[in-house]
Amino acid sequence: MRRLTMRPFAGLTAAGVLALTGCGTQTGGSTADTAAGAAADRTIRAQKVMRLTEVHEQTGMTLLEGPAFDEDGKLLVVDVTAPPGEPKVLRVDVRKKTSREVHTDDRGTYTSAQFSPYDGRIYLTDFSHGDIVSLAPDGGDPRTFFSGEVDGARMNPDDLAFDQEGNLYISDSRGMSEGEAKGRVVRIDRAGKDATVLADGLAAPNGISFDADYRGLWFSELTQNGISYLLLDGEGRVASRHTAIRVDGGIAQTDSIAVDADGNLYQGLHGRPAMAVYGKNGERLATVEVPGRAAEGLTSATNVAITPGGTKAYMTVSGPDGGYLYSFDALAEGIRQSNGG
Repeated sequence: MRRLTMRPFAGLTAAGVLALTGCGTQTGGSTADTAAGAAADRTIRAQKVMRLTEVHEQTGMTLLEGPAFDEDGKLLVVDVTAPPGEPKVLRVDVRKKTSREVHTDDRGTYTSAQFSPYDGRIYLTDFSHGDIVSLAPDGGDPRTFFSGEVDGARMNPDDLAFDQEGNLYISDSRGMSEGEAKGRVVRIDRAGKDATVLADGLAAPNGISFDADYRGLWFSELTQNGISYLLLDGEGRVASRHTAIRVDGGIAQTDSIAVDADGNLYQGLHGRPAMAVYGKNGERLATVEVPGRAAEGLTSATNVAITPGGTKAYMTVSGPDGGYLYSFDALAEGIRQSNGG
């Protein structure tokens, strides 16, 4: 999620938005440096699939996030800034280029969507109210899965990742609006009862994803333009933490993260309709961008979903011109870690 400046949501704790690229990576080791340099000219040009939303009159913007494929191959997308009564979660048939409303309400500001491997329900992060909301796969039966404080402070949950047992890992962007490093990574057990802070003192954490082997978590910090890695033990606790990749984004900032079957990271950007792609060892592999004139009026490429078992990727792109889906060929096949977040 990125900086929200729309009129009715001015009171939101939202203050850091879109992630860009055109960025380089500063990593150690001659191999990574050589690979990054060799990939510097590699550009993957995304193709427009469809426009999903227009700027909402009430909020003054539209912002698409959280693409996730359901078991029927339809794509779930959230519109962060949709006002009450307008679709906040949409289901898209990418082949027919059609969409329909899945869910709306009078309250939520949803910044991500994922299907749980435990119960198959859709889980949404409500950035404004600190809640995790779940829906039945068809969008009905809304429930509040988690609400309240974690270690004495309510969350601003942005993105989420599930482990293989269905426990949730949340990027909590607390402190974003104040420009203070109060953000956290929070683990919530699959029953929604126990919440544990795994990392704190973070600068507006945004994207979060397990690596391809579920050994650890990648997470980005929007206002630091960096990606860190949390190595986990077998009980979901932190074994170690280090800064992994520094993204030279210029005016763009690091948004959501997806990971493919080869462990490559797709780092969404706020401030430019593009994504930076890195190898698991930190080398810059490519830039995915909306080409030429099509990029005018678009200011972010927040997130991506890669077709499970395939390489067709769909990224959410937004700006004053509206909210769009763009497609490109990913570097490797899609897995759970490249499906929502």
